[in-house]
Amino acid sequence: MLPSRLFFDDGFFKGDESIKSDVYEKDGKLVVEMEAPGYTKDDIDISVDKGTLSITFEKNDEEEENKKYLHRERKSYSRVSRSFYLGDVNEEEIDASFKNGILVVTAPKKKEIETKKTISIKDSE
Repeated sequence: MLPSRLFFDDGFFKGDESIKSDVYEKDGKLVVEMEAPGYTKDDIDISVDKGTLSITFEKNDEEEENKKYLHRERKSYSRVSRSFYLGDVNEEEIDASFKNGILVVTAPKKKEIETKKTISIKDSE
């Protein structure tokens, strides 16, 4: 049996896999849910370009000036970026929410316009 990770190594997502995510379709919308513990909504940047959703998490814990550390493990700088190709979505109506360390981005799919045309055959005289 092949590891499930192999099925996703096709460019569907790029970046550090420490930010776990799920992508699914529900009620005509594509939904991206991501676990981002330790981040705030101000640490998150979301953009979309030609159907590709890019999400960047960046955290920089500033050092307090009044403290002289003898040992420090909790100061950190981290930057994680993930990209998802969503295809033909309505970019103007993409919505995002962040609650309890979970980022949820919803992107409505564009309604398909019927382009098929039936051509009737005339009787030849």
